Amino acid sequence: MDENYQTGIEEKLVSLLVEKNIIVTTAESCTGGMIASSIVNVSGASAIFKQGYITYCDEAKTSMLGVKKDTLDKFKAVSSEVACEMADGARIKSGADVAVSVTGVAGPSMEDGKPVGLVYIGIADKNYVFARKYNFTGDRMMIRTNACKSALELLYEYIE
Repeated sequence: MDENYQTGIEEKLVSLLVEKNIIVTTAESCTGGMIASSIVNVSGASAIFKQGYITYCDEAKTSMLGVKKDTLDKFKAVSSEVACEMADGARIKSGADVAVSVTGVAGPSMEDGKPVGLVYIGIADKNYVFARKYNFTGDRMMIRTNACKSALELLYEYIE
């Protein structure tokens, strides 16, 4: 996948969110704001996106999103449990209807014994929280780009 991966998912997602009057927020670690940036690149995004969180370190995940220290200690940052707590915390703190979160290992080296390319994407609304596991390949930028695209696609599928 090259840097011109434009699939139109951003436009489709924003259009769907506007149509359903759903406010979204983001909680990003390894993608470092790419998801929020992809959303706000679309004209009209201000109707459905008010804020996002970049929580690259564990302390930020705890202080900004309310991720429990016990969860981080037990499962480490790159886990479905943390992805779920990130998404739910972002949704609650922002007052959004739905949140998407991403935590993963972009590389070039393993982190906490977790392999490069391992990514968890979380989704939370007021009724349901879940995370999906992904294993991406490629260099750091490719992993981050694929994580961003997958997060947008997962959110679209969930809302649709």
